[in-house]
Amino acid sequence: MPKVKTRKSLSKRFRITKTGKVLRRQAFARHLNVSKSSKRLRRLRVNVKVKKVMAKKIRKVLGK
Repeated sequence: MPKVKTRKSLSKRFRITKTGKVLRRQAFARHLNVSKSSKRLRRLRVNVKVKKVMAKKIRKVLGK
């Protein structure tokens, strides 16, 4: 059976932890940040776990 190719666009957007959880960046943190509070911007800096259903699909596409 041939090797599964990694989707490079997704490998740049998601990270898989040692335990197999899939992490992603928060949305809404790129621009127009002056109007957002410091507290909100701090929370947006943290990576978030992806939901189980989506994580399964992402892992499959990443070849993990």
